[in-house]
Amino acid sequence: MNLSAPFIKRPVATSLLTAALALSGVLAFRFLPVAALPEVDFPTIVVHANLPGASPETMASAVATPLERQFGRIASVTEMTSSSQLGSSVVVLQFDLDRNINAAGRDVQAAINAARGQLPADLPSNPGYWKANPADAPILMLSLTSDLHERPEMYDFADSILAQKIAQVEGVGQVEVWGSSRPAVRVQVNPLLLNKMNLGLTDVAATLAAANAHQAKGSLSNPLVRWQVNATDQLFKAPEYAPLIVTYRNGAPVRLRDLGNVIDSVENTRNDGLQNGKPSIILAVFRQPQANIIEAVDNIRAVLPQLQASIPPAMNLRISQDRTTTIRASIADVERTLLIAIVLVVLVVFVFLRNLWATVIPGIAVPLSLLGTFGAMYLLGYTLDNLSLMALTVSTGFVVDDAIVVIENITRYLEVGWHPVRAALQGAKEIGFTVLSMSTSLVAVFIPILLMGGIVGRLFREFAVTLTIAIGISLVVSLTTTPMLCAKFLRSQRDKKHNLLYRIFERGFNLIHAAYARTLASVLMHPQLTLVITLVTIAISVYLYIIVPKGFFPQQDSGRIGGAIVADQDISFTAMREKLHEFLRIVQADPAVDDVEGFTGGGTLNNASMWAQLKPLKERKLSADQVINRLRGKLARIPGATLYMQAAQDIRIGGRGGNSQYQYTLQSDKLNDLNEWAPKLLAKLKTVPLVLDANSDQQVHGLESRLIIDRTTAARLGVNPQAIDTTLYSAFGQRQVSTMYTGINQYHVVLEVLPEFQENPASLNSIYVRSNTGTAIPISTFTQLRTVLTSLTVNHQGQFPSTTLSFALAPGVALSEAVDAVQRAEDEIGMPANVHGAFAGTAKAFQASLKSEPLLILAALLAVYIVLGMLYESYIHPITILSTLPSAGV
Repeated sequence: MNLSAPFIKRPVATSLLTAALALSGVLAFRFLPVAALPEVDFPTIVVHANLPGASPETMASAVATPLERQFGRIASVTEMTSSSQLGSSVVVLQFDLDRNINAAGRDVQAAINAARGQLPADLPSNPGYWKANPADAPILMLSLTSDLHERPEMYDFADSILAQKIAQVEGVGQVEVWGSSRPAVRVQVNPLLLNKMNLGLTDVAATLAAANAHQAKGSLSNPLVRWQVNATDQLFKAPEYAPLIVTYRNGAPVRLRDLGNVIDSVENTRNDGLQNGKPSIILAVFRQPQANIIEAVDNIRAVLPQLQASIPPAMNLRISQDRTTTIRASIADVERTLLIAIVLVVLVVFVFLRNLWATVIPGIAVPLSLLGTFGAMYLLGYTLDNLSLMALTVSTGFVVDDAIVVIENITRYLEVGWHPVRAALQGAKEIGFTVLSMSTSLVAVFIPILLMGGIVGRLFREFAVTLTIAIGISLVVSLTTTPMLCAKFLRSQRDKKHNLLYRIFERGFNLIHAAYARTLASVLMHPQLTLVITLVTIAISVYLYIIVPKGFFPQQDSGRIGGAIVADQDISFTAMREKLHEFLRIVQADPAVDDVEGFTGGGTLNNASMWAQLKPLKERKLSADQVINRLRGKLARIPGATLYMQAAQDIRIGGRGGNSQYQYTLQSDKLNDLNEWAPKLLAKLKTVPLVLDANSDQQVHGLESRLIIDRTTAARLGVNPQAIDTTLYSAFGQRQVSTMYTGINQYHVVLEVLPEFQENPASLNSIYVRSNTGTAIPISTFTQLRTVLTSLTVNHQGQFPSTTLSFALAPGVALSEAVDAVQRAEDEIGMPANVHGAFAGTAKAFQASLKSEPLLILAALLAVYIVLGMLYESYIHPITILSTLPSAGV
């Protein structure tokens, strides 16, 4: 049976089908989305809850733990981590790759509702969630600056208008606003004056809470007219609150302004943000998992004029950092590489065949097969990314092989004088099975990859499918279009007089052919020696596979650097802000840096974050990792804080973002053991030369002013712990005691004592607590003040306490070497059995892929053997073919 015959005999129909295939590929190419890598995101959901002023231990036990218990019942959760800091808890849920993120979101909301009854009653709002991975880098950063407006006003526009509109753009998962806090009215009272007036902080809080009602008021109506009833039941600015009457003393009103300061301020004064050294409000846009980065950024850019029009003219909104810049450049570079590969393949064909039409025909077959692949990619929902384009680049060699094999066999008959059509029919018929066996054996190699699970399987599945489709289309083209073109255009060169260049190449090829013939004869004369060499080659291949260092994904240069600043755990916000400014000045001064932004506040006060956009690679000449190495020495000169930097990667596995690229997590049922052994392992890792920037998220050396309650005395005086906590919260917790409602947002009234009463522990002696009889009693009467160490953050993994150590690789070190070094370090310090560690995130995925790699190789060999055995109906011939592989491994 000759599959090519109908196509050779009907050249018009074949040409039209070929044109249709090419046209569909051109159209598909125009509509294919662009991405850095195939879609491999784990569905990830972040749940956040806020209780201003609550300690990390309170947030962990009263907020994070009840939520985690409910989340633990959700199906398909592969990883659950939480981090509780002063006033906030964040729980990150990561699901199976196949889990629909919208369905997962519904399950998360149901779990939040189920846990609400177990959460603190004074939680300002229900926990919320968004669909984004906090460990990912922002896809876009915008800066809002102004020479006229104050930072709180800019933050209000960014938070109330810009962030809400951007969040509605397709592909956006979350928009975080950094650099300040929402406007608020702050009431700062003098505790000594309160006591003098026989008032408590609870009295002030009650007055402020009653100042804003905003409740339903009904309506009036008669047979002709209807009126809506409303009242001025809200106050919005500090001057409106200052005259509020708290009580009367001796017939005279005691107003808020008599007890301290009433000012327009912000909800949290401990925030700062900079963009290239200037005060700025930063909007960080995170994509939704499974969304296309390029499309999301393009969608945001499309609405940028509308966003600028929605804020005052004196505010300037601009894109400061764009992740897609390097993605677009990378894709363009791979596309150029693909075109160069096609041109080189055609040139090599011309050099060896030295025939114009014999070169043109495979020159048509290669782009035709690639265009057909674009059409299939579009139908499968794939993207133009580095891996799919790399698959097409690799496939050019396979594609041209099919065409050349067919052309060579047809040419053989042309050279003996056959008519072109007859030669095409006979040549295609003879070679069809060979082309089929070549293509199917190549496809068989990728079958195990298609069956792989996990993120590695998901990542390379698109690569394997794209390459398989290209090979399949090449098979069809080589059996249809190629022989048709040979029948129409290819002619015998037997009687043609060749030029000098042809004769020179011919003489060279003859010499190569003669050398090969001598080598082949020598090998056939010594079969035992050849067999021994083959076995030795296999042994060397296995040995090299074992000893060669192994990595996961190549380190990517995305043109962006993320940084985490960790300072001494007892540092103040003012000192931390100065550290941030120092670090940003050093980074900004580097000649490779184009834009740098940083912020601090809103969480643990000894932490800050930084993002740097690098100049294009052709300008900076150095990779992102080389820039980091250059900066590392300069940054180390700043005392009392460390800036850990890492190049942003498109693939970030795990929901906990460490200060360095790879993580190792310790857990124990005994928190004291965890706190003891985590620093020991960290100290050991810092001595290991294979890793850099070893650090820990364990922060247990913060200072705490602890009041030891004498419960007997307190009970005798009529004071209970709830009254004590409420008073302390009102004095020092930036307590939100009243809410102001507007059409686009909600604002709060914050109660606290005057700043001078918040500067040292001795100020606690100025606080009075109201007893159940209404008497104001000094807190020092029934408490003792002690200064102790405390946790600044409490971390959980899988509902249990954990500590995560992060590390980066030293230059030239493979991930497998670092993994072994970490495990050796754990063994050397004698870690007890009740403290167990495991790699997390990318390092964990690397370990899993490493275990399956030998099985994958064996499965590929077995698949090829089965396919070749079926094609040749032989048990021996496939082994003959596969025996050539060890030499390639060496």
